[in-house]
Amino acid sequence: MITRQQYRRLMSEYQKTHNVSRSALKADVDRHTARKYLAAGQSPAQLQAPHTWRTRSDPLEPIWGQAQAMLEAAPELEARALFDHFLTRPDSGLEPKHLRTFQRRVRHWRATHGPEKEVFFAQERQPGQLLQLDWTYAKELQVTIGGEVLDHLFCHCVLPHSNWQWATRCISESFLSLVTGFQAAVQQLGRCPLHLGTDNTSAATHDLEALPGRPRAYNSDYLELCTHYDLTPVTIHVGCPHEQGDVESQNRHLKRRLEQHLLLRGSREFGSLEDYDRFVEGVLRRANAPRQGALAEELAVMRPLPGSALAEYREYAPVVSSQSLIRVNRHTYSVPSRLIGHTLRVQQHEAVLKVYLGREHLLDLPRLRGDRGAAVDFRHVIMPLLRKPGAFGNYRHRQALYPSPIYRAAYDRLTADHGERPGTIEYLQVLKLAAEQTVEAVEPLLQQHLAGAGKWRALQVREALCPAARTQVELVELTPSLAAYDQLLESEVACG
Repeated sequence: MITRQQYRRLMSEYQKTHNVSRSALKADVDRHTARKYLAAGQSPAQLQAPHTWRTRSDPLEPIWGQAQAMLEAAPELEARALFDHFLTRPDSGLEPKHLRTFQRRVRHWRATHGPEKEVFFAQERQPGQLLQLDWTYAKELQVTIGGEVLDHLFCHCVLPHSNWQWATRCISESFLSLVTGFQAAVQQLGRCPLHLGTDNTSAATHDLEALPGRPRAYNSDYLELCTHYDLTPVTIHVGCPHEQGDVESQNRHLKRRLEQHLLLRGSREFGSLEDYDRFVEGVLRRANAPRQGALAEELAVMRPLPGSALAEYREYAPVVSSQSLIRVNRHTYSVPSRLIGHTLRVQQHEAVLKVYLGREHLLDLPRLRGDRGAAVDFRHVIMPLLRKPGAFGNYRHRQALYPSPIYRAAYDRLTADHGERPGTIEYLQVLKLAAEQTVEAVEPLLQQHLAGAGKWRALQVREALCPAARTQVELVELTPSLAAYDQLLESEVACG
């Protein structure tokens, strides 16, 4: 039997030349075969007899009727689960080698008798109309900073018409990360689209509890962002991520591209977060380079940016309690005790809290994630605890006073060797040394003392880390003056 391509070539050449031999030669077909197909006037598929017989017995015949009934009753049943069900029955006659045959039969049944599937309709995107925003988790990239795996997300912005994209590293799907990611994208563009599309993230929308079944409403903060940039907010239906398929697809492509560049780089370790951000920015610029033509079409119809950007933080004014703690958005943070009683100004950014006293910037605190929690820095409370060591035992945030498991082991050892109160004082002295130096500098010395059998004290750790400078007094050689001695004798004779 000849192929469809040979048959089409044969018929085409014969219509030109009406010469069987030449047409057969052109189509690479035997002359007698060519004459047969020309006489029949039918293609090879039409001449082929339908295959209606089996070449071997059907191993699925004993159970296929029951399998069809079960699939009709529950179309979502998987072929493997259904096969395993029949495999356990001795009367089924099935063997494990029949799995692929059964899967093919089920697949064919779904195509001919199964339920209709959901159809996705490709959309034509108008240039400059829409920017889609979404978050994607990136811990799977296994990027490390200082040896620690970086748990992070990307706030990812995509223009569906040109597929231009920009991504900003963040720590959560919060409104602040949305503002930071969106403003970083439009600042790169220098222009603003007409619409901003998101899913039903809590950073942009919330449930209307009083109206069940109604669409989610927009948050006031999100509406303020849209008003500032003169954007029309657009959201998808709940549970329909394909409605934002452009950015969903680009999420996968972004991480695949980053993975490939990490492999080319030969290392996933970065010296700092800034180094990693520069690496991601370089990958994005290379990805956007071929899209400049379509991007120009989008920029031509976009609007200019407003004169100022929105603040990428929320501001709070907590009062420092007598415990040297402040409360910011349901989280507790410690500050130096000298600030007790003062009202601070705290700017809560996406990843950090900036603490001010008036206009003076005092310190930065890492922002806690989650709904509630506490971040107590032992450096802020160590001196008050040394004055009140009895408060350590039942201190509510005592776990924060163990910077690492080594420190916890040191506390247990000191209290076991010296007793509860003396051991606590010794441990607090160790913490004071860690506050003066660093936690990492003190740890190796603690490990050495923990490995030994004898008792030890905090003073030994301090002397090993910071040996006291010994001043050596140099004595001047004494040379007596005989003339002065003679004068002394003469004065005593004159007085006598």
